[in-house]
Amino acid sequence: MEVFPTRQTAAVLRCSRAYNHHHAFVTSSNSAPGKKEASSRKVTNHSLPSIRSLRTNTRASAASPPDIGSSSPSTSSAPPKKRLAVFVSGGGSNFKAIHAAILDGTFDADVAAVVTNAPSCKGALYAQEHGIPVLVHPPPKTDPSTGLGADELTDALVNAYTVDFIILAGYMKLVPAALVRTYHHAILNIHPGLLPSFGGKGFYGSRVHQAVIQSGARFSGPTVHFIDEEYDTGPILAQAVVPVLPTDSVDGLAARVLKEEHRLYPGCVAALCEGRITWRDDGIPIMWSAH
Repeated sequence: MEVFPTRQTAAVLRCSRAYNHHHAFVTSSNSAPGKKEASSRKVTNHSLPSIRSLRTNTRASAASPPDIGSSSPSTSSAPPKKRLAVFVSGGGSNFKAIHAAILDGTFDADVAAVVTNAPSCKGALYAQEHGIPVLVHPPPKTDPSTGLGADELTDALVNAYTVDFIILAGYMKLVPAALVRTYHHAILNIHPGLLPSFGGKGFYGSRVHQAVIQSGARFSGPTVHFIDEEYDTGPILAQAVVPVLPTDSVDGLAARVLKEEHRLYPGCVAALCEGRITWRDDGIPIMWSAH
């Protein structure tokens, strides 16, 4: 299955003849660049602090936040694991795929916290079952005291959980601008269509697959991208391609795309954690292979 780290859907169509080759594709050399080492921040208690305690510890200073995506090299030969916050709103299948890759040793990281706008969703329940703290954002209208506002969430992830990277896995809300700025080049999202087509506000889940089928497009597939302050407009990191069959249903296409999501996303998160992503001068990220 081909992975295309490019913004142009047209290029995907030109590469359709290679669909059956089933091997990874990157645009750069197979030798990885020097890996960035993690910072020395640590926490000893991974239990979920109360909303009150998080609010009490919220920083009063409005100073410019650090660029979490950039860290200075460490002299340690064994860097600490990267710490992830995963955002979910539904079943969390991509979260589960990433967590499974961590548990089986595919790459080294810890899921420090899960953030959700739907505390009863399957993704949040999975986190609780595995002892992963769950934070609620935005605060529920019915009981705002049980959730965190944007500044409180940013402070909690930076200070209470010392999160290095944020991974969006089916999160249906727009990420707060303050959090995007704090975690510059450090937030990944996966979209079930080939961006920049079939993206933007209102394009998610089955709506994307329905639009693809109705358009007559011959190919679809997931896109992994860094986020900015809008929906689905951040720099594209990687894509995978699946055919759209003449008799496809929404469910059939969705299943085919989801299978590729579960293959593609853990690999991208691994590259992020292992320092195998560099940036071109024009703002395009490049993912390097591990070998």
